[in-house]
Amino acid sequence: MEEKNGLRIQRRSLGYWLRQLIALPGAALAYALGKWGAMSASHAMIAEAMPLQLSSSAVGKLMSAWSKPSASSDAGGAGGWSGVELMIIERIRTETTACNRNNVTRTEAYRSVYFRMPELHWALLAHMVSRNGGWNMTDLQGEWLPWLLRKEQQEGVFRFLEQANALIFQDAYPQLLLYEWSRREGRSLFHLLPAFGVSSFMTPVWKLFWRDRDPVPLTVALIVNEQHYIEQRVVQHPYYREKVLDTLFFGLQSLLQLNGVIFPYGRGQGKGESLETLRLSGLIMERFEQLKERIEFGKRLYAMLFGIPRVFDGARSFAGAVKHTGSRADYAPHLFARVRRQPPQTVYVERLLGGRLKPGAEPLYSPELSAAWGDQSLEPPEPGDWFRSAADVAPYFQKLPLPHAFEITNEYGLMLNKIELAVLAVQRNK
Repeated sequence: MEEKNGLRIQRRSLGYWLRQLIALPGAALAYALGKWGAMSASHAMIAEAMPLQLSSSAVGKLMSAWSKPSASSDAGGAGGWSGVELMIIERIRTETTACNRNNVTRTEAYRSVYFRMPELHWALLAHMVSRNGGWNMTDLQGEWLPWLLRKEQQEGVFRFLEQANALIFQDAYPQLLLYEWSRREGRSLFHLLPAFGVSSFMTPVWKLFWRDRDPVPLTVALIVNEQHYIEQRVVQHPYYREKVLDTLFFGLQSLLQLNGVIFPYGRGQGKGESLETLRLSGLIMERFEQLKERIEFGKRLYAMLFGIPRVFDGARSFAGAVKHTGSRADYAPHLFARVRRQPPQTVYVERLLGGRLKPGAEPLYSPELSAAWGDQSLEPPEPGDWFRSAADVAPYFQKLPLPHAFEITNEYGLMLNKIELAVLAVQRNK
């Protein structure tokens, strides 16, 4: 059967290719209509937006605090902490380690924090981005990427994703828990942040949030902090530069749009749509290796998630209702399956038409994380504080713009088609 499939791929009839050529104008028209529809949907949702505001007063207070030398009293130390504070530190460390086992446990921890304390906007943003990280991890063992990457490349990309994911959690999660403990104790405990190796950049941010409870500057600061935290430890690390970031595959990510972040936000309600029609919002990152690009990308995701009511309501409902497993079947069970229905084939036969499965085609394999990768031990992060001066971070606190286009349901279908075409091209060239 597989030999017949292989011959069919290699010996397409003239009629087949003529039909493909004839279909091109229709496909182009469908894409153009989809693109126009996505732009229209984005503009309609922007018209209903409630844009987030970075308070100039709050930013001014932070700039003033960041411009002062760190007080020695803020650095603290075990000798200056009470028995209760030492207990809190140990409890937070234990919980952080337990929840940092893998992408699924981290993603659930973020979700749980947000639903306990919805004033922590960053927790929901981190939860949704972490879901995407898990989907990217399982893609490496899924339907398509094993055709495009050698085993050692798959492992290198996974290690890169896992290390970045885990280090951000190790740095950020204790901060979230320390805020929760502060609420329980009825007093600020942010003088304990140095116990967890948190940058001095974050101390005045949390103290300001404790007083004003404005989530916007806190969320932007956490975005800035976490991307700086992994910049030298992961993104610029020689191993990951050589094995991942400087490889041809990573360079092709933009072409294949594998570096996108998507937020499922609802089912189709438009004319001619069934209730099963998937709706996705999201953005595509062009240059992951650039620190500024990652920070601005995170800010745009935040502005979209919390500034567009339909996106927020839909994504929040999805986060609350759908358990994260790492499989893309979590949000698109009509396209993906957690378990293969048939053994892997030695010849891949195209299954998509216009971003949807052809009639009778098998769903695309997208395993759960537990079936794709085992738990990994976290490499200890290099010590040190990235923060140098207020001037370095000031540009990130000037504005928080909404993205102009973020409805990417149609674009997502195109992305799937691109990846499948890449697999077919690789197969033909073997």
